[in-house]
Amino acid sequence: MSSQDPLSAFFDDRATRNHVVVTGTTRFDLETYISNYTGRTRVDRLLHVGLHSVPLAVESLKLVIKALKQTNDIIRYKYTVSVLQKIAPSDPDARLDEDWADRTSRKVANEMEQMEAALKSYKHNLIKESIRMGHEDLGNLLYASGDLPNAFKSYSRMRDFCTAPKHILDMSLQIIRVCIEQGNYMSVQAHVAKIKNLQKTSEEEEALNPKLAVAMGLTHLSSGSYLNAAKYFLECPATLGSSFNEVISSNDVAIYGGLCALASMDRNMIKSDVLDNNNFRNFLELEPHMRRAIAYFHTAKYSDCLQILEEYRNDYLLDIHLQRHVKPLYESIRSKSIVQYFIPFSCVTLASMAEAFATDEEALEKELVGMIGQGTLDARIDTKNRLLVAKESDLRATVHKDTLAMARNYERAARMKLVRVNLLRAGIEVKGPKGQQSSASIHIQDIRGAAGGRSQGFMERFTNS
Repeated sequence: MSSQDPLSAFFDDRATRNHVVVTGTTRFDLETYISNYTGRTRVDRLLHVGLHSVPLAVESLKLVIKALKQTNDIIRYKYTVSVLQKIAPSDPDARLDEDWADRTSRKVANEMEQMEAALKSYKHNLIKESIRMGHEDLGNLLYASGDLPNAFKSYSRMRDFCTAPKHILDMSLQIIRVCIEQGNYMSVQAHVAKIKNLQKTSEEEEALNPKLAVAMGLTHLSSGSYLNAAKYFLECPATLGSSFNEVISSNDVAIYGGLCALASMDRNMIKSDVLDNNNFRNFLELEPHMRRAIAYFHTAKYSDCLQILEEYRNDYLLDIHLQRHVKPLYESIRSKSIVQYFIPFSCVTLASMAEAFATDEEALEKELVGMIGQGTLDARIDTKNRLLVAKESDLRATVHKDTLAMARNYERAARMKLVRVNLLRAGIEVKGPKGQQSSASIHIQDIRGAAGGRSQGFMERFTNS
C-alpha cells in the first residue's frame, strides 16, 4: 500500500529476499536477554534481532549503536545507522555521528601505525616474546575494529613465536573466538584438537573443558550433526558459568543441548543422557520450559512438548546460531514424536492421532504420507477406514533367518579355531605385527628336509580334520 510505514516496507523487502522475518512477539525481555553476553557477540546478537524482528527492530538497533560507540568498529556503526535510517528516519540515533567516526578512525590508524613500527623493531632485534606480544596486540586492535580476517591472520602469526604451552593455549582460544564469529568451524575444530593435545595443569583443564565442549557443540550444530552436538552440550561441565559469555551463555547450552537431544535421541536416551544427567540438569534449571518439554517428550505427552516448543519458536528464530536450524530441528522432533506415538499400536485412527497432536486430519494425513515416502514411518494409510496401519512382518521367517545366520557364524568360528589348532600342532607359529608393521611374519619350525623330511603326520593332520 502507498502509505506503508518505513518499518513495514523494510521488512517486506527482506521477506521478498527470503530473509527470516519474525512479526510476532517474543517471550524474552531484550535487555535481560542481552545482559548474558559481553564483547562482540553482544553486538552481533542485538544486530541479528534488529534485522529479523519487527517489534524489536528499533530498540535493538538503538542498543547496537550505543554499544558500537564504545568500540572502534566504525564500519558496523555506519551500517547500523543506515539500517535505522530506513526503519526510523526521525529517530535521533539515526543521524550519523561524523565527528566520532573521524576521531575513532584517526585513533585506530595511529595505534595501528605505532604497533606495526614496534613489531618491525621487535623482528629486527629477534626478540621472540616481544614479537609474539606484538602480533597479539595487533590482532586485538584489528578484532576490536571489526576486521576479523586480518585479526585471524595476526593471531595465527603468533604460532612461530610461542615459547610455552600457555602461549599456544591463549593463541588458540583467541582464534577459536574469531572463527566462531566468522563461521569458520573447520578452524575451530582444528584448534580445539590442538588445545587438547597440549600439556595443561588440572586448573587449566577445569577452566578449558567447558569452553572446548561448547565450541565443539557449536561446530556440530552448524553442520547439522545434531546428535554429536547434543553429546557435546550435554557433556559441558556446569562450571561454564559466565566464563565464555563473549561466545555463548549457560542458557544457550540448555536450549541448544535440549533441542538437539529432542531431535536426535529416542526416549530411553532422553531419560539416561538428559533427564538423569546431573551435570546438564544445572543448565536446564536456567530454562524451565526446556526441561518441561523434554519431560513431556519422555512421558509420551507429545502435544504438550510440541506446544511448548511452538511458543518459543520466535525466540529461537532470533538466536544467531540457532535460526537456520529451527525448521529442521522442529521437523525432526515432530517426526520422532509421531513415530514414537505409533510404536505401541498395530493400527490407530487418524482422528485420534490428530487430536493427540493438536491438528486436523487432512494436515496430519499429508504429513504421514510424506513420512512414509521418506521411510521415516513404516506404516500404510487406510484411506477408506481412516486408519494408520503398521506393516505386518513375518516373525516366524525372521526368527528362522536369524537362527540360520547364528548357526553359520558359529560354524565359521569353529572352523577357524580348528585351523589354528592344526597350525600349532604342525609347528607353525603365526606372530602378530611388531610396532607399525601390518604384515605377519611366519616362522616354520621343525620342518625336516624339503623332499621327505616333513614332521610326522603333517599332511594327515589337515586331511583328517
